[in-house]
Amino acid sequence: MQEQLDALMADFFERPLPPLTPRRLRLPWLPGKIDTVTGMRRSGKTFFLYQRIGELLSAGAPRESVLYLSFEDERLLPLGPADLHVIPETFYRRYPAMKRRPCSFFFDEIQNVQGWERFCRRLIDTERLHLCLTGSSSRLLGREIATSLRGRAIETEVFPFDFEEALAHGGVPLERGPRPGSETVALLENRLGAYLVAGGFPEVQGMEPSLRTRVLQEYVDVVLLRDVIERHGLVNTTALRQLVRHLLAAPGASFSVHRFYNDLRSRGVAVAKDTLHAALDHLAEAFLLFTVPVHSRSERARMVNPRKVYPIDTGLARAMSRQPRADESRLLETLVFLDLRRQRYEVDYLLTRRGREVDFVATTAEGEPSLVQVTTSLREPETRARELEALREAMAELSLREGTVVTLHEDETIEDEQGRIRVVPAWRFLLRHLYPVG
Repeated sequence: MQEQLDALMADFFERPLPPLTPRRLRLPWLPGKIDTVTGMRRSGKTFFLYQRIGELLSAGAPRESVLYLSFEDERLLPLGPADLHVIPETFYRRYPAMKRRPCSFFFDEIQNVQGWERFCRRLIDTERLHLCLTGSSSRLLGREIATSLRGRAIETEVFPFDFEEALAHGGVPLERGPRPGSETVALLENRLGAYLVAGGFPEVQGMEPSLRTRVLQEYVDVVLLRDVIERHGLVNTTALRQLVRHLLAAPGASFSVHRFYNDLRSRGVAVAKDTLHAALDHLAEAFLLFTVPVHSRSERARMVNPRKVYPIDTGLARAMSRQPRADESRLLETLVFLDLRRQRYEVDYLLTRRGREVDFVATTAEGEPSLVQVTTSLREPETRARELEALREAMAELSLREGTVVTLHEDETIEDEQGRIRVVPAWRFLLRHLYPVG
């Protein structure tokens, strides 16, 4: 194993860092803390590590003070708990001067090795180094880190490209400033339409649509096989695949395990309810999707009411849909949800006392809520009345004086006795850190 590790380290130190599109994320990089980077496979975690490595080198860190290892490299197999100690031994044997200097170790997909938790804890307790880990399972790099590393880790989620990152990747860099002119707005609306369908997975940017669909479907297959079926020992793969297609093809829809269970039974698919509940949890743990509860102070109400389900990416939803045309309304709602989730809001949906629905209650870490409604357009009088009335009722019930409606193109401000409602085009909502709303 030492020989393989020595070869991998030599390769890393000789190989230049690959070109990349910078992500807007930043690692906390706190002294005494392990940085954990989580997210779905192919969302860009590895290149995010390369970005951080490049930042360290640009700041003056010696090249030999930084180590990157991927634990999905077949040359490390079979690597067991008893072999992990060979990693620092091999590193310091190659660069003995680094024993006295701060170093940074980046371990990609570390959860593939049993015993990684104790090894990592011992490493940061005994060596002068900062440790950064990635993984594709929120359970492994969530609950288990919390218990095994005892508060020593801090998590950063990596999503596929957001809208600004996708624009930069496609050669459309933007700068903070006043509202852009009509030519730029037209370009942003055009790119948003493409982003809505293609999504943000880095590898598929610019791909021909049929090839992109195949690649994204393969992503789903890999997650199911590696992060759900193999990891959790699921045997009813027929029910699992039907569950996944149902959830990804209907982003933003309410989902009831009970109703889906009855639907499978009516089609002759045998499965236990507990299996479906567990599968839903496993899919969320693998970052393939998110579930959103109803907004309520009652925990029972949050448990009893159906949850809404959103995929990690609109491109995945489009790739898994059997419909020839994308449902722009559902995809737009998904984009807004993912943006709120990226900003680390706690996100619920709300049912008013009169039964009207508001898509999102986004609550900050400090407990401050805001309301966001999503619709492709308010031009139709019936749609306008329905969406605005639901928002006004929610504003009254939550004692809020402002609400937001995100549309594809419309931009206006509505003020009445209930308060102020800002109608914002989606490109501006997604880029509000550059072009402030209001």
